[in-house]
Amino acid sequence: VYDEVLADPPSPVIEAAAARARSEGTELVLSIGGGSALDTAKLVAYLAKSDERLDDIYGVGLAKGERLPLVLVPTTAGTGSEVTPISIVTTPTTEKKGVVSPKLLPDWAVLDPALTTGLPAHVTAATGIDAMVHAIEAYTSKHKKNPISDQLARQALTLLAANVRTACREPANIEARSAMLLGSMLAGMAFANAPVAAVHALAYPIGALFHVPHGLSNALVLMGVVRFNLPEAEALYGELAPLIEPEATGLEANEAARRFIEALESICRDCAVPSSLAEVGIGEADLPRLATDAMKQTRLLVNNPREVTYDDAFAIY
Repeated sequence: VYDEVLADPPSPVIEAAAARARSEGTELVLSIGGGSALDTAKLVAYLAKSDERLDDIYGVGLAKGERLPLVLVPTTAGTGSEVTPISIVTTPTTEKKGVVSPKLLPDWAVLDPALTTGLPAHVTAATGIDAMVHAIEAYTSKHKKNPISDQLARQALTLLAANVRTACREPANIEARSAMLLGSMLAGMAFANAPVAAVHALAYPIGALFHVPHGLSNALVLMGVVRFNLPEAEALYGELAPLIEPEATGLEANEAARRFIEALESICRDCAVPSSLAEVGIGEADLPRLATDAMKQTRLLVNNPREVTYDDAFAIY
């Protein structure tokens, strides 16, 4: 048992876990937990078998070796990490880096809604919004958007939007919890193929510098980024609108997109998600550092429907 995983897993934690797995002759890695536990396990399974250095595999497609058998069991309906080829690491310089490789996909992903009924409402809300962000960003991804990821994203958003309020309000509602877990997984599959963009790029520095949980970091910048993207993503937001606001069906794209933004705001409000960085202890003097670090997330920013500059990032924060 390795129980020293931290949120936004720091690289030393992952390396220590991999070293223990090697020293004990581990034959299989099983992870039960939130996105940070799953991301850690994916890299432990890889590093323990491949004997590579973590520093050498940051980026896309650099992890090409073998890994141990891997079973992932999520306890939050959020990251979708159980079905993505991505693991996010916090480096010693508080930068977030990703390892992206098909080798990180598990042998089994097990969804058990009973494991999520103990989540507090604020965690249910933040992780649920995170999953919705995955679906929205996959659907509007600039470079790899495709018909299959579109269908996964649409089904995910439908399930998540219809159940997140109930899951927050009635934590033991197993039907709502099941729908949230399935929606989170489908959204994970969607963004594994059509990558996320500026919401995540701006959220990463919030998590790395201020230790705000990833789902909440996403929720904090979601509305600012969606409004910023509107000139380029209006038609796509209009297509998604009826999935979360039935009354938007049949409306012109501009009006449907407006309803989409209002419906997202309503969900955030009903689930009591903080609406400003100030509410999590971030001050105006911190914004230049956040904007500077956000601009380093080039892997994500290239997927955004609208180009983001430093000044844009600063304005959104």
